[in-house]
Amino acid sequence: MKRILLLAFLAIGITAKAQYVSLNNAEIDKLKQLVAADPSAKARFTELQKITDAALNEAPNPIDTIRSEGKLAGDPKKVATGNSLRDMRKMYALALLYRTTGEKKFLEKSIAYLVTWSKANTPNGDPIDDTNLDPAVEAYDLIKTDIPAADNKVIIAWLTQTAQMEINKFKPGKETAYNNWHSHRLKEVGEIGFAIRDEKFTQFAVEGLKKQIAVNLYADGSGVDYKLRDALHYHVYDLEPMIKLAIILKRATRVDYYNYVSENQSSIKGSVDWLLPFLTGQKTHAEFVNSTVSFDKKRAANGEKDYVAGTLFNPKNGVATLELAEYFTPDIIGLIQNLKASDQNYPDWQLVLNKVRR
Repeated sequence: MKRILLLAFLAIGITAKAQYVSLNNAEIDKLKQLVAADPSAKARFTELQKITDAALNEAPNPIDTIRSEGKLAGDPKKVATGNSLRDMRKMYALALLYRTTGEKKFLEKSIAYLVTWSKANTPNGDPIDDTNLDPAVEAYDLIKTDIPAADNKVIIAWLTQTAQMEINKFKPGKETAYNNWHSHRLKEVGEIGFAIRDEKFTQFAVEGLKKQIAVNLYADGSGVDYKLRDALHYHVYDLEPMIKLAIILKRATRVDYYNYVSENQSSIKGSVDWLLPFLTGQKTHAEFVNSTVSFDKKRAANGEKDYVAGTLFNPKNGVATLELAEYFTPDIIGLIQNLKASDQNYPDWQLVLNKVRR
């Protein structure tokens, strides 16, 4: 019965063209008020504004296929991908500026970026590559009600193909069906589903997240990726997409998957709490010493210092996880400020989003 009610709620939200991935009209109003009232919120907004100033005079630079996962630093395909992915922040900033100012030039340019990418980029179903598309999905969600029908059709086709390829490449029983790959897969399929109002995708994300919490995270707070890689680097990389999806689902379904406890007594919150002593400096961890993944050794041999076995985990590398978790637990703001060496109320844009969404 509970599942039927959940799916009915999802169907209502989907047809209502709600904006659970980005910001709705009421939240845009809150954002404008916050930016006007708080200097640090204004500073973060100004940073995005500067991106739009440049983006208005630049042409989109899409890549035919994103190639980042499994590539070493310096690999030409990874370098080309990184250069093209600079477009992501541009289209998001343009969409946000349109919503906050109403100026059509921002809308038109954001649409131009989205349409160009939609026509040029072919998804490969790799969640580690596709996770880079978050700003594009958020940009679309921000402006979707104002996109001309022909352009909208092109963008939806691209996003649909991206999510469907993720599902097609999902192979139950393989390690990538429950490690960090699947966390990123669920997040990407879920946010696309809510952005384009596709119930099949939203169901995949909702049902998948509960299972992922049970099989990917452990009751003691650690998890599969920490065990396989012996690295907090991958523990936080695994938590980030799960928390991001949990935020979307809390907004869309009102169900709190951040605090949800699985039958195995694991939870996202428990895994964030387990991480905290490593971020406060109470504990340290030598990374990758017992990693079972050969690619970690290849990265170290390639001169990527963060992957050298025995390198201590840098607490600053957990800030992004904390900033997402702050949506559910605002009291961790002090630790975030300490790690960023800032006394500002909003030292990062994610914290501004958290404030106006809560």
